[in-house]
Amino acid sequence: MTDLLIERRDGVLDITFNRPERRNAFTKAMYGEMRQLWIDTAADASVRVVVLRGAGGKAFAAGNEISDFVGNEDVVQYEDWIREMLDGLFRLPQVTIAAVDGVCVGGGLAVATNCDIRVATAGSRFGYPIARTLGNALSSPVLYRCAAVFGESLTREMLLASRLVDADRAYAVGAVLASVADRAALDAEVAALVDGILQASPVTLRVTKEQLGARARVTEAAPPDEEELLHEVYGGPDFAEGVRAFLAKEKPTFGRA
Repeated sequence: MTDLLIERRDGVLDITFNRPERRNAFTKAMYGEMRQLWIDTAADASVRVVVLRGAGGKAFAAGNEISDFVGNEDVVQYEDWIREMLDGLFRLPQVTIAAVDGVCVGGGLAVATNCDIRVATAGSRFGYPIARTLGNALSSPVLYRCAAVFGESLTREMLLASRLVDADRAYAVGAVLASVADRAALDAEVAALVDGILQASPVTLRVTKEQLGARARVTEAAPPDEEELLHEVYGGPDFAEGVRAFLAKEKPTFGRA
C-alpha cells in the first residue's frame, strides 16, 4: 500500500496522504515523493488545480513520523530539506487546496498553510503543540507562513500555549475558506471550488500567485543566525527527551531554563 495516493483527472491532481493508522504522519519517503511531485507538477501545464487530502477521516496529517529523527545526525539539515519541499508547494503555478478533515498539526499544518486555499470540516483542529510534545522549534519561514494565514495572535496561542485551534475559529480569522459539517460537505465544497478554478483564466491565476508569492518571500525570510539557533534546539536535551518520550508513549519531562 502506497503512503501517497495520486490521481489525475481533467486538469486536477488529487493527492491523498494514506497512512490512516498513523494519522497520516509524514515519513521521509513521503516528503521526498512530494518534493519531486512539485517539481514535475510545476512543469505540467495540463494540471490546473492540486487538491490535498488525508485518508481515514481522523487527520489531514498529524506531523512527522518521529522515528525518522532517530539516528539522524543533522536534524536541522533534515528540517531544511523539508522546508525546501514546502517552498516547492508554495511556488506551484497551479491553485492548491488543502481539504482538511480531522487533525492538522505539525508538518500537516505546514503543508496546509503553504496551500492557497484551505477548507475544513467543523471537527478539524489546527496547531503546533511542539513545546509540550517534542521540544523542537519551527524554521522561521514555516512560522511566518502560519502567522500569515492564521494571524499572529492564534499562531502565538498554538505555539506558546500549545493549544489547538478549531475550524470555526480558523474560519473566523480567514485561515480556512469554509467550515463545513462533514466529509460529504467538504467534498462538495472542494468540487465547487475546483469547478470554478477550471473556468477561470489561467494567466490571471498564475500572475496573482506570483505577485502574492513575491510579497511573502520578502516578509517571511529567515534571520541570518537561524541555523545556529536551530542547532541549539535540535542538539539540546529537550528535543532528545521529546523524541524518547514520544516513541515510548510517555509524557516528556523537559528541563527548566
